[in-house]
Amino acid sequence: MSNVSYYTAEGLKKLRDELNQLKDIERPKASQAIAEARDKGDLSENAEYDAAKEAQGLLEMKISKLEETLANARLIDESQLDTSKVLVLSKVKIKNQANGMEMNYTLVAESEADLASGKISVNSPIGKGLLGKSVGDIAEIQVPNGKINFEIIEISR
Repeated sequence: MSNVSYYTAEGLKKLRDELNQLKDIERPKASQAIAEARDKGDLSENAEYDAAKEAQGLLEMKISKLEETLANARLIDESQLDTSKVLVLSKVKIKNQANGMEMNYTLVAESEADLASGKISVNSPIGKGLLGKSVGDIAEIQVPNGKINFEIIEISR
């Protein structure tokens, strides 16, 4: 069963670049390593050959998974998104009601999440709790150490 994932243009480009890197650079390197190991003699006792073949298998599996991800990837048209509710690609300003701390997050696909740059996954507990909420709503979010209430202050794109 295929899992459709939604990506920004930047995220989709990053996936394509990684796939091209694996196919155009890593795959020939793996083939070269196998050829060099094969030239060293008896294959039945050649650990270097076995390791090179295993590395090639892992590389091919990674390429296959990336190709499947790209096949199921959908580009999000940001101009068509509603700004009255929190959706994928929404920039959300929230306020923790317990301590008054304000935070800004952008909700993105799981593979694009990067907390350091303020991008959280829509599949994370906070992301799931914010989806569908409007400005002024209180999102009660279950986190590992209890529940946190966040007030949605602002939604933008």
